[in-house]
Amino acid sequence: MLQPVSADAAPPLWHPDAPSTVVHADNLGVIASLPDAAFRLIYLDPPFNTGRPQARRRTTSVRSEGGAGSVIGFKGRSYERIKGDLLSYDDRFDDYWEFLEPRLIEAWRVLADDGTLYLHLDYREAHYAKVLLDALFGRESFLNEIVWAYDYGAKAKNRWPAKHDTILVYVKNPRGYFFDSSAVDREPYMAPGLVTPEKAELGKLPTDVWWHTIVSPTGREKTGYPTQKPEGVLRRIVQASSEEGDWVLDFFAGSGTTGAVASALGRRFLLVDSNPDAIAVMRERLSAADGVRFLD
Repeated sequence: MLQPVSADAAPPLWHPDAPSTVVHADNLGVIASLPDAAFRLIYLDPPFNTGRPQARRRTTSVRSEGGAGSVIGFKGRSYERIKGDLLSYDDRFDDYWEFLEPRLIEAWRVLADDGTLYLHLDYREAHYAKVLLDALFGRESFLNEIVWAYDYGAKAKNRWPAKHDTILVYVKNPRGYFFDSSAVDREPYMAPGLVTPEKAELGKLPTDVWWHTIVSPTGREKTGYPTQKPEGVLRRIVQASSEEGDWVLDFFAGSGTTGAVASALGRRFLLVDSNPDAIAVMRERLSAADGVRFLD
């Protein structure tokens, strides 16, 4: 169960024996206080610099008796949609990389010697990020460019619709990083008729192109937080680049997907976000995680 903790009680912000922790604060000050080489896995999903505020409203469907609802669902059942809180954050920056670069430098410092950093961006900034990270961390530390492809939502008619995100993967030590492909959930072959029945039944390991739907607007996973990432994407990352008991850091925590997945897989997590809407979502979402504490 949740253990709310006041910062006035002066507990250590983080130490290796601490419980999983969510911190409501500006992330730069938090990560600057962390010890070197403390986290085996760091996943970062910063704002994408879209130039506009991001907002989503929670919507729930409630069964309506007598066919009086405004929505007709499965088998003709009637539902009424109830609108909840509007959750938002600002995704506009005068100098995006002036904001992000010092945070990436600190992330590299706290990454373990055998650790891996995943930086999740979209087409607006991914190419700039690759050049910057090569300069900061060394080109030899670049491991992968993962393309998360999806096909949902509105599509542009005057250009090729943008339906993928880019995840850049860097390792602290190119000759000694942790990666366990055998722990990753396998996926179906796209052309199962071209392999043996045994292989088709077993499935294959994912490549660097991940076909995975976005979070369903009506699914149980949906929190209502803008730009929420699906647990299936984070699950692959956590499975491959950490072991049970490891610490996972995400200081653009948003809806808390990293924490939810880390907890389900037996990892501990440190999540940081400055947005009170994000903290409220994480308090609700992570209530089942054992012993998680919240610091304000």
